[in-house]
Amino acid sequence: MLSLSLINIMSELKEAIKSQHKLLLELQQILETELHLISSRDAESLINMLKTKEALLDSVQQQDTLIASLYTKSSQEQKDDEEVVKLFNQAKEIVSQCKYRTQINQTAVEQGQLRLEHLRNLLLESRAKESMTYDKSGRTRGGSSGGGISA
Repeated sequence: MLSLSLINIMSELKEAIKSQHKLLLELQQILETELHLISSRDAESLINMLKTKEALLDSVQQQDTLIASLYTKSSQEQKDDEEVVKLFNQAKEIVSQCKYRTQINQTAVEQGQLRLEHLRNLLLESRAKESMTYDKSGRTRGGSSGGGISA
């Protein structure tokens, strides 16, 4: 028969995992918002949201520590409890979805950086063409014309 303290640990463990679910679902929503902000290139909102995300990740980590402590104190029978196993599996699934969304966001950032680099190169090429001059023999030469025009 389970003692009262083990029953309390079991109850606390289930509540801790449920609290972790809420935090992870909130993280999932933030990751969705993050993708939208990356796509819309709203840098200021993105930076503010990243601060919120960082605080949330700290909370997730603290909750993980609490869950690990409670899990260690639990008996094997409690660890094998159907509801506990189900709650852990649900948490693992949400974490998996968060990892997937993070990968999508990372890809979006990388693609955005590539587009910006491409645009930068096009602007530099355009500038180089605008400053192109010709020498006496009719060959193109980059840079400014220098001393002026003589007739």
